[in-house]
Formats: sequence, structure tokens, C-alpha cells
Amino acid sequence: MTNRLKAFLTFLWLIVSSSAVANKPPEIQLAMTYKLKYSINHYWISEKLDGVRGYWDGKTLLTKNGNPLNPPEWFTANWPDTPIDGELWIARHTFEQVVSCVRQNEATPCWKDITFMVFDLPKSKLNFSQRIEQINTHVKHVKSPYFQAVQQFRLPTIDALNQKLTEIVKQQGEGLMLHYENAFYSKGRTRNIMKLKPYQDAEATVIKHIEGKGKYSNMLGSIQVRTMDGITFKIGSGFSDKERKNPPPIGSIITFKYIGKTQKGVPKFASFLRIRGKE
Repeated sequence: MTNRLKAFLTFLWLIVSSSAVANKPPEIQLAMTYKLKYSINHYWISEKLDGVRGYWDGKTLLTKNGNPLNPPEWFTANWPDTPIDGELWIARHTFEQVVSCVRQNEATPCWKDITFMVFDLPKSKLNFSQRIEQINTHVKHVKSPYFQAVQQFRLPTIDALNQKLTEIVKQQGEGLMLHYENAFYSKGRTRNIMKLKPYQDAEATVIKHIEGKGKYSNMLGSIQVRTMDGITFKIGSGFSDKERKNPPPIGSIITFKYIGKTQKGVPKFASFLRIRGKE
């Protein structure tokens, strides 16, 4: 199977997963962009894991849109019978590998590389600090390498937060998550959970391939994309040579990073990150 075909099949799986109407999506929390509401010492901090959001309803492992996944029985053995929110993750910079595995229609050995990183308990009535203790108790009870808690830690100052962000990014991490210590779990976007990255990111649809010149002759030079707001522009950086030979398919949704926007709303310094839809 070619890389182009693999990328296209991954894209199709993401679209089907996000558009299916047969299953009711679980009521999960969603983070907002970093903007402190309280002093930094009132937050628990963790690394932002770039995997596939998973939701354990007590019996079945689902995507965030409510579509059932197909892990082997041993993967979820002895898991609690209570809803759990987490990330299906392998390591930094392995998003495509995770998607390739979890999109399979049947259980496959690739799940041995994946860990369900638990970061919250949707039905708990306790605050986040107390839920961390509950999560650790569940992990100790399950005793499985495939069921682990996301490490939560404190930082004393904004300078320490920025230093930690720099450290994570240098190690190919995506960023940090901040959880307000006294927050209760609630459905939808909330300022009680924030994501902190060194850049902004967004999604856009690929509408055209533009051939490269010189060094990139006979390969992709750039792609023309359209954002969800209808803004059309080109992205020519961020691609590996492999991606230039097998570019994101026309019609696929990609995630790009940028730093600010022009007065007309065009993202500045846009750079390709990956093919991505809604898991």
C-alpha cells in the first residue's frame, strides 16, 4: 500500500468517524486557548499528548464522537466500569501511527504499542485535584501497562511554565495543558482547562497542489487550502521530502500552525503539521 493511499484511507476513517450519526457522542470537556483566570499555582499542568481522544464508557472504548473502537480484549482487561476520559497515545510525534492502528475494524497486534493515558473522570462529582487521586487509584487497581495516568504537576511561576513549554517543544512535544485545581467536570468548552502551545493551529481543506521548482521540481511546492472561515491561501513549508512526494490528498483536512493573522484574516507564517480530521 502506497503512502498516498494510506494517508487517504486515514482521512476517510477520520471523516466517517466524525460524521457518523448512529452513535451519540459522549459528553466530554473541551479545552480553550491559554489565558490565565487564576494564579498559576492554582493549576495542575500536564503535557499535551498528540494522540487520539478516547472515551471509556465503562464497557466500550469510543472515539470522542461516540464511535466504537476495536481494541483486543486484553487491552481493556480489568478496566473500571465507570466512564473515563483519556488519550490513546504511543509517543511524541506518532499521531499517524496511532490513527493507523485504532481505525482498524478488528483487533490487531498494533494495540500493544498504544497506551490509554487517563486524564479525567467524567462522572465524578469531585474537583480536579480529588479526581487525580481517583485516577491514580484506578491505575493501581488495573495494573496494566496499557492503562496509565497522565502525569500532573505544579509550577510556581509563569517563567517556570514558559521554561517547561520550551523544554517540551524541544523534545518534539506539542505543548501543555492546564487544569484548574477546583474545577468540576463539565460538558463542552471551559476556561477551567487550557492548552498552551508556542504557536496557534487551525484546520483547512486542501483544494490544490502546486508543483515545486528547483530543488522541489517534480514534487509538491505548496498546497492551496481553504479554512473553515472561507479564507484561501498557500502553505509551502513544514513538508518533509516524503510528504512532498506524497502530498495530502485534495479534499483532505490538514492541521497547520501559524503566528498571528493579517488584517484580512490570513494566517501568517503558516506551516504544515499533518493530515488531520476529527477523531
